[in-house]
Amino acid sequence: MSESPAAMLPRWGIDIRGAGPLYHRLRLALEEAILSGKLKEGDVLYSERDLADHVQVSRVTVRKAIDHLARDGFLVRRPGSGTFVAGSAVRADRLLSYANILSGNVPWNGSNAEVEWIERCTSRPTPDEMITLGLSGDSRVARLTRLSRSEGRPLAIERTCISSEFLPYAPDVTCSIYKSLGDANFTPVRAIQRIFACNIDDPDASMLGVTIGAAGLLTKCVAYLASGRAIAFTRALLRGDADCFVTELAIPEN
Repeated sequence: MSESPAAMLPRWGIDIRGAGPLYHRLRLALEEAILSGKLKEGDVLYSERDLADHVQVSRVTVRKAIDHLARDGFLVRRPGSGTFVAGSAVRADRLLSYANILSGNVPWNGSNAEVEWIERCTSRPTPDEMITLGLSGDSRVARLTRLSRSEGRPLAIERTCISSEFLPYAPDVTCSIYKSLGDANFTPVRAIQRIFACNIDDPDASMLGVTIGAAGLLTKCVAYLASGRAIAFTRALLRGDADCFVTELAIPEN
């Protein structure tokens, strides 16, 4: 790589301003560069020293950010060669249409779907929510929890957290959360979703009608405004015995 970091890095715009630990902000900036295609599959990441000097943070901060990206499959370390953008990283520059869960070929948000609101309230954010959404300790968030069923069978528990700055009164949401945000002129334009295998514990196991320790799927999705501000943090816990999971992806034009 012949160009210096000072000449090259501004092209994919590292900006780690905001709330939360420095390593987390750097990790999100690098992840954004990968997901948007500014850093492409096979690209070599600059050395920890070069990144630290350019962003003006410690090498420990850079190493921790890279460790997390490597753990989640965005980067791959090759001893003696360097750190590369992994080919398994999924890229998108527009909000993906929302995943439908199929059980017996019936989508959870289809005509036979039922949604039960479990919680619609305002409260303080958790430390994880503060970091993810860039909030301060005295912030308030709208907390929205719902249970989805298909043909009467519980399929998923979805928990969404949104800063009260964008959604002051949680009970106003009666159908689509994203439609409510759009009606308030806060439409997300993209999202990053991570998917994890998990075991389901109570009280979620009871709500989903499965035994404690049953296999499940946990998704964590962060939606962003055009400005880059994180606006919604959704965690969905899905039964592992549903027939299949289907996601429709928007393919960016070249």
